[in-house]
Amino acid sequence: MVLDPVLAGTRAPASPADVVVLGWHHFYDRSTSGVGLLSDGLLHTAELLALVAGFFLYADLRRRRALAPAHAWSGFFLGLGAFQLFDGIVDHKLLRLHQIRYGVDVTPYDWAWNIAGLVLLLIGVILALRAARRSGAGPAS
Repeated sequence: MVLDPVLAGTRAPASPADVVVLGWHHFYDRSTSGVGLLSDGLLHTAELLALVAGFFLYADLRRRRALAPAHAWSGFFLGLGAFQLFDGIVDHKLLRLHQIRYGVDVTPYDWAWNIAGLVLLLIGVILALRAARRSGAGPAS
């Protein structure tokens, strides 16, 4: 099932990305630094649970010999791209939970973040189409 790797894919980039930029921002940084740290802790707890759940579901597919690696990779990249675009558009711009950086022009950061997310999403779509074609489960013509 493609959704199992999607679950892992949506969470895989979150923790390393947050560790790298932890000095720049918190998940919610429009309050005190204590509230920011609390929001980070809650977010990382949810990320870890989702990542572990995704890998357990992945392992179950392998155990049942139901894993289709091409579909799994497509799901992983779809999850990576979906997370990044959601974070860049919804969290950063619409909800304004946090920005990538403060005190600088964030436009280049926003463009780089969202374009990278779009590229990852596109890779996932291409892999999903190839996997569907190979398995004969593609859309009816």
